[in-house]
Amino acid sequence: MITLSRQDDRDDQSLGNLVQLDRLAAIRRQLYQAGSQTIQELAVATGASEPTIRRDLKLLEEDGAIERVHGGARLMQAIGSEVAFDLREQRHIEAKRAIAEAAYGLLRPGQTVLFDAGTTMAQLARRLRVQPIALTVITNGLMVAQELATVEAVRVVLVGGDLRAENMSMVGPQAEAMLDGIWCDQLFLGAGAIAEDGAIYSKDDREASLNALMLRRAAYRVLIADASKLGLHTTFRVAPLSDLDLIVTDVAAPPAWRDRLGHLPRTKTRFIEPSEFRE
Repeated sequence: MITLSRQDDRDDQSLGNLVQLDRLAAIRRQLYQAGSQTIQELAVATGASEPTIRRDLKLLEEDGAIERVHGGARLMQAIGSEVAFDLREQRHIEAKRAIAEAAYGLLRPGQTVLFDAGTTMAQLARRLRVQPIALTVITNGLMVAQELATVEAVRVVLVGGDLRAENMSMVGPQAEAMLDGIWCDQLFLGAGAIAEDGAIYSKDDREASLNALMLRRAAYRVLIADASKLGLHTTFRVAPLSDLDLIVTDVAAPPAWRDRLGHLPRTKTRFIEPSEFRE
């Protein structure tokens, strides 16, 4: 006979809680992508039984994340932006984690650092949460602030302003006024696009303006962006790559871009191999 200790019981309970959290997240993503789904469709998509899905939907409804419809559920409209961010974060996830690991290695205790918003930045915040360093982190990213909110070693300063839901970021005149009065040791900047003209671009004029200001408020400026951003072009120009001190991207960068980034006159580039950081 095998006797389970109280610690074994706690471990089993913790594992069960993690499985349920993963399933709840899967339900939210499924509802975001499909609009609404029946209980049967959700059961097939998640591999759970229909009674389990009913219990999960009850929890999500109590949390205000979904609303029940006849025979199924749909996502509450206010939750859509958070789930959209989560879906974007899963794209090129191994590259983003590896880039975040390399960026984490640049942090030094006692620094004041500025973290942009975005999915790769959220990975950097998550890495810092796992192995905290005594820092002051100033950020306009809601997801970054959320990841670090309970980390005792890290002081989090959240920039105010207008919410840009697509990137879960704070932008606008109030955000710029706040940043204009600070100075940071390092900036970690994301990118919506890195165009053929050798500049960083954003879809949003307010975000582009705020990112340009961030570059002027830090002593050392690092761009962290996976290779899928190379060669893209969106509407609003942030700054040329020559305004950066370091670019951290991954080895999936096309040869022409690797050659180009490797020969920037003052900006260094690191090409990260995700397998180097894979457990």
